[in-house]
Amino acid sequence: MSYDDIRPYHDDEVNHYIHELLKDEVFGKVLMFIFQTEPKVREIRQTLADIQTVDELQTKFMYPLINSWIISRTTNGVTCSGLDALDRTQSYLFISNHRDIILDAALMNYIIFNAGMKTTEIAIGNNLLIYNWIEYAVKLNRAFVVKRNLPAKELFAASQQLSAYIRESITRNNDSVWIAQREGRTKDGNDQTQSALIKMLNLSNTKSLIEGFRDLKIVPLAISYEREPCGISKVEEIYKRTYETYVKKPQDDLKSMAFGLIKPKGRVHFAFGAPVDAQLDDIIRTDNVNEAVVQLSEYIDSCIYLNYQLRPYNYLATDMLRGENKYAAMIDAPVREKFNEMLDDLVATINSGDAAIQRDLFLKMYAAPLLNKEKLPAE
Repeated sequence: MSYDDIRPYHDDEVNHYIHELLKDEVFGKVLMFIFQTEPKVREIRQTLADIQTVDELQTKFMYPLINSWIISRTTNGVTCSGLDALDRTQSYLFISNHRDIILDAALMNYIIFNAGMKTTEIAIGNNLLIYNWIEYAVKLNRAFVVKRNLPAKELFAASQQLSAYIRESITRNNDSVWIAQREGRTKDGNDQTQSALIKMLNLSNTKSLIEGFRDLKIVPLAISYEREPCGISKVEEIYKRTYETYVKKPQDDLKSMAFGLIKPKGRVHFAFGAPVDAQLDDIIRTDNVNEAVVQLSEYIDSCIYLNYQLRPYNYLATDMLRGENKYAAMIDAPVREKFNEMLDDLVATINSGDAAIQRDLFLKMYAAPLLNKEKLPAE
């Protein structure tokens, strides 16, 4: 099966597409926005022009940029847990909750890179590739394309191709893969694995149901942002979808990508779960594919809920939503003050519609991870 229309660029293509990037006028503006001065931009252009491989691009450009321009400027630290329990010689399928278009995978790969592991390939929807320079940039950084919004027959063929590509990357090429648990970001804070994703993964399986999933070495990954990336934009979109007429435009995703890069995120944590391997016999208790998909999806969800690192905002939002003080001990005065500022900023930014409903949506977004964790059975 051919993957040329979805795969990342190979090393022998890297320099060509970097030069295509450097010729793009909009990408030039992006470089100026990031690096501010003409001399620095010229220096960066020369660095990029000399790069020949993906590893070189990530080592010399991407990861210094992520550290200096994103982590240092927009977070209060990025931490991880569970990664040391994974075998560095093995490939895995990381399935995570999805809160930010770019940063979920970019920060994960930064963490993996710092741990001395090979970075993962990244699934990205073709709906985000609205300009050539974006496609060049993501495919240079090990992204492969997920085709969306196709007629049913074409979508099934694309899903078969995608499934085969992911399985081959992991089982034959020993390349790890990251994919979000759902199409599009979670906008209401309620992280939930779509059954369609699990069904897609099984399309390329030629073994028994359990053995096919075992080969993929699924690792549930919980990504926790102290401050929700693009939180106001997410609430505004939910509100307008529900109470007004809202038609999403391609530029909306570009705006979200930009805001996700520059807005404060607080403390960020990546919790890598144990590979879903030996316990598959306990997780999947049926030969019925549809039932098995539900059971595996629910297990991945439970791992993400359990490993999500809760912060004071999550506890405060839950208490405010319920009109309780159950978690008062978790919340100090500065947290309350800052969260109320965020609520006021929400209403002022949207500047139309029912402010009470908008505040309620914001509270639900922050409360959802705690509400989901509360539903888990006691160990």
